Amino acid sequence: MPTEILMPALSPTMEEGTLAKWHVKEGDTVSSGDIMAEIETDKATMEFEAVDEGVMGKIVIPEGTEGVKVNDVIAILLEEGESADDIGDVSAKSDDASSHTAPAEASDQTAPAEGYGRGETEATPAPAAPTKDGERIFATPLARRIAADKGLDLAAISGSGPRGRIVKADVESATAAPKAAAPATKAEIPAPAAMATGPSTDVLLKTYADRPFEEVKLDGMRKTVAARLTEAKQSVPHFYLRRDILLDDLLKFRSQLNKQLEPRGVKLSVNDFIIKACALALQQEPDANAVWAGDRMLKFEKSDVAVAVAVEGGLFTPVLKDAEMKSLSALSAEMKDLATRARARKLAPHEYVGGSFAVSNLGMFGIDNFDAIINPPHSAILAVGAGVKKPVVGADGELTVATVMSTTLSVDHRVIDGALGANLLNAIKENLENPMTMLA
Repeated sequence: MPTEILMPALSPTMEEGTLAKWHVKEGDTVSSGDIMAEIETDKATMEFEAVDEGVMGKIVIPEGTEGVKVNDVIAILLEEGESADDIGDVSAKSDDASSHTAPAEASDQTAPAEGYGRGETEATPAPAAPTKDGERIFATPLARRIAADKGLDLAAISGSGPRGRIVKADVESATAAPKAAAPATKAEIPAPAAMATGPSTDVLLKTYADRPFEEVKLDGMRKTVAARLTEAKQSVPHFYLRRDILLDDLLKFRSQLNKQLEPRGVKLSVNDFIIKACALALQQEPDANAVWAGDRMLKFEKSDVAVAVAVEGGLFTPVLKDAEMKSLSALSAEMKDLATRARARKLAPHEYVGGSFAVSNLGMFGIDNFDAIINPPHSAILAVGAGVKKPVVGADGELTVATVMSTTLSVDHRVIDGALGANLLNAIKENLENPMTMLA
């Protein structure tokens, strides 16, 4: 029986994607492991491999189509001995999926479908595929038409066809029975009005009608960033904690380590130390190593730290897992690899999903300090500014000059209270101002 190829969910949060490119065409032979298509999610363009072998019978969704829902039929694969005439026997899902295609092709909607239901041709269209308990019932188009004519409830018929599909013989031998009455539906409650987000598109277009501008189309990443961070800022109760961190001892220690590591081709950055300091602080304050999960909190044993990486048109937050256990050189190498592949949009979903804590460092851009928005499900994010020479009062009371880095910890108050957040930020400060202790 022809095999339906469905739009895959390439990440836990993916609901729809763009079928960017087909690598096969109708009539091509496909083997398991072959690259069939490229699918663009909100985060990356990923290759989609075949899991079955056969001949590409029909491409349902053309390349370049946006908004293809997960589990929509995108193509139909024929097994050995099958032909295009067998495609009519697959689920009606393919008909629904065709609504995603970019410009509709002209066709004679009144003409009978050739080969519909293994060569059984009828001008009367088959009823839509029925469902039972939310699950679709598989039946050939001809079987659905006969069932409708006889007043049969397909939910009460057992299929004898491949994979339990209901075929012509099953409905011809069945006795008509009244369908179960549909349960009474509750009165629909009107959805709450959407929260105002500013002037509408039409209003803005009129406002700037006399000014030259270019309309920039939003890609999947920008849409996702806008939606999720707007939701986060509105729904996550943020509060902010700030500390200045003295960097002179860390900079001196880093210089010494880099000289020793130079023969190995390793060069540690300040950001590597910050990641390590945060990972250890989550172990020192384990109650802060948690996320909000609706009706409970999830508290973690390991420190999985996400790091914001700027890419064209948005950002990724690849996650360094078990960061508290890794050496500085291992963290440095892993971070460089993740950042390089993030900028090329080659990260796999498991590499940027998860973690309880994030770091966003804009110091290399000359930013002194800023407040970052928490990216759910994280419960905190550390915003890191540049190290700047400033006058400070030393431990002996004398005025001196030191390299000072400003940090702001944005905290989800549902998970971390003020005192716990303060202890977490103090632990991060202590680790960075005493860098040798992070190697103990």
